[in-house]
Amino acid sequence: MEKEFKELPLIPLRGITIFPYMVLHFDVGRQKSILALEEAMLNGQEIYLVTQKDARMEEPEPEDIFTIGTVCNIKQLLKLPGDTVRVLVEGVKRAKLSSYIQQDPFYKVNVEIIDEVDSIPNKKCEALIRTVKDSFDEYIKLTGTMPADILLTLDDIESPGRLADIVSSYLVLRQDKKQELLEAYEIDKRLDKLLILMKNEIEILKIEKKIGVRVKNKIDKVQKDYYLREQLKAIQEELGEDDEDKKEVNRYKSRINKAKLPKYVKEKALYELERLKGTGGYSAEGNVIKTYLDWIIDLPWNNQTEDNYDIKKARKILDDEHYGLKDVKDRIVEYLAVKKMNESLKGPILCLVGPPGVGKTSIARSVAKALNRNFVRMSLGGLRDEAEIRGHRKTYVGAIPGRIIYGMKQAKSKNPLFLLDEIDKMSNDFRGDPADALLEVLDAEQNSTFRDHYLELEMDLSNVMFITTANTLDTIPRPLLDRMEIIEVSGYTYEEKLHIAKNHLVPKQLKENGINDKSIKFTDSGIKLIIDSYTRESGVRSLERRIGSVIRKALTDMLENDKKTCSITANLVKKYLGSEIYTYDKIDKDDKVGVVTGMAWTAYGGDTLPVEASIMDGNGKLELTGQLGDVMQESARAAFSYVRAHAYEYGIDNEFYKNKDIHIHAPEGAVPKDGPSAGVTMVTALVSALSGKKVKHNVAMTGEITLTGRVLPIGGLKEKCLAAHRVGIDTVIVPKDNKRDVEKIPEAIKEKLKFLFASDIDFVLKNALLEDTNNVN
Repeated sequence: MEKEFKELPLIPLRGITIFPYMVLHFDVGRQKSILALEEAMLNGQEIYLVTQKDARMEEPEPEDIFTIGTVCNIKQLLKLPGDTVRVLVEGVKRAKLSSYIQQDPFYKVNVEIIDEVDSIPNKKCEALIRTVKDSFDEYIKLTGTMPADILLTLDDIESPGRLADIVSSYLVLRQDKKQELLEAYEIDKRLDKLLILMKNEIEILKIEKKIGVRVKNKIDKVQKDYYLREQLKAIQEELGEDDEDKKEVNRYKSRINKAKLPKYVKEKALYELERLKGTGGYSAEGNVIKTYLDWIIDLPWNNQTEDNYDIKKARKILDDEHYGLKDVKDRIVEYLAVKKMNESLKGPILCLVGPPGVGKTSIARSVAKALNRNFVRMSLGGLRDEAEIRGHRKTYVGAIPGRIIYGMKQAKSKNPLFLLDEIDKMSNDFRGDPADALLEVLDAEQNSTFRDHYLELEMDLSNVMFITTANTLDTIPRPLLDRMEIIEVSGYTYEEKLHIAKNHLVPKQLKENGINDKSIKFTDSGIKLIIDSYTRESGVRSLERRIGSVIRKALTDMLENDKKTCSITANLVKKYLGSEIYTYDKIDKDDKVGVVTGMAWTAYGGDTLPVEASIMDGNGKLELTGQLGDVMQESARAAFSYVRAHAYEYGIDNEFYKNKDIHIHAPEGAVPKDGPSAGVTMVTALVSALSGKKVKHNVAMTGEITLTGRVLPIGGLKEKCLAAHRVGIDTVIVPKDNKRDVEKIPEAIKEKLKFLFASDIDFVLKNALLEDTNNVN
């Protein structure tokens, strides 16, 4: 069969695909397209219509137009105002664009007519035709926008190709999918593609219908509720009764009048109440307003508890509930004394710093009890959103006040004791830094006008006594730290732990386990063994757990063996708790060369830190081992430089750095060690090893040095001295500038230790080294 070609004017269509046998009208406004229509009317009224690839393009080029389109007959032209022409066309045949004859002033192209030959209907074709008709019937019912008689017109169609084109023209599909159907020449494939697309659209329509029904039911329910409420209002008005909205507004008005609200707060509350009248209580905005009013009314704007100004009573409460902690108790009593004389004193902002388990939180509870104030606690650990402090603005869905305001509501008074726990463990992210938001809260000069984003009202926090807790000051931002008064809770001594265990922990654990005080008793030796061998901490948290464990095991033992009483001795503790977990190395009774006892501070309290130095023939290499941190490594190098610079003074070979290798080691290599207090220990160990002089076994030391030999002060002296006493040391050498810290050491320990205060390294060496040892160099 010869191919048929025609020369026809072309109109690129935007967002429309025309199929054969399809009758459609559309508007033409582009000048090129109008000229193409005029040309077509002069030459047989035939025109080639093809879809452009991008409907947004005003002036498409040939590459922007599909190659498969439809030859159409123009049935009618109608000129509209504004140089627009409405044209009615009927699709005749598919055609393939072969070439462009001209592009200006309008497109004229050579097209190849695609003739369709209907094959003899077979079973597959009949099955496809039936399925297409059934699916189209279902599609029409689901859309509900097409006339039902369309199906009658399809019954008379025998040609499968014509059926596919007519059905395709009625489907609401994406432009690319319609173009695929137009480009499907083979009738079987066209019917297959049409069927797949139609089934897919039917599934989507079914889902849309389900969603529509669900939404309609919800809307119907809201409308029904609204209608019933309006009817109820009308009935209540007829009976002379108030409706629910009016009753609620009246309830809020009564609560506002009864609450002791400042003038500016009351004005804001009444303003919001007027808004509630206009919106109605059942609307979304009404619920937001009611929540806001609840917060305003429930906050303690003027409610406050009366402080206990009885200093003796307050001190007794603090002493009864906590042993030791003199600095904390003194500061609270000082506050009460000044407050008694001066009513306008603002609440102090204290920061209790110390290791875990020393009782920082329980101290705050006791302070609240001593002051007769309500206690509220807020944990800051892991807090990373500024809105947690200042609240969310009401414009956000689900907005709530910040946790400061929540705490004030919980406290039910404007002068509570507010504990901000773990202030050193705050974080930050893209939502802001909560530490910055706390700057206003913890500033006595600013917190009288604290403004929460949700309330948008100023709240006076100046009467609140804020107490914060932290394990370390290193991670607290400097501006925040500057607003707080730091009180160190360094940890408990051995004697303090013994006293706390006997008078607080044992009675508490007996009570928690439901045991009579007289049936189980602890001996001092039993408690001491638990402290020494089963706990290693600054606080008493693990000690309390161990005591609880012993009590439970003792109770089980009593019930199994029909015992009435049990006395917890050291032997029973070993039986119940098993092998000793911790041991403290007692000092060696022999004086040795190159072995010095240092003193160190750890998170669990003080400990001794032996430092060993060994000399070998070599070429001046310095080896450092024992998991020393950067600071201790620098101390070792400074000590090496100092000894090298003053070798002659200590009777050391001036060339030792050339012909000797030096190894400095801190035992317990698996334990990381760091801190600026090992300088004097390093120097003493090096001088002893290089000069051959022995170090006194009963002397321990601490302090950092400079390259000129000055001894610098250190921290944690109390804990270090306790550790030295525990291992049997009787003489400690400490920096002269730490003399004032000796006052903090318990008298029982001070009496058993001899303190030597060093200002330079020569004093340390003179008191630590023995002079009667032969020089080994």
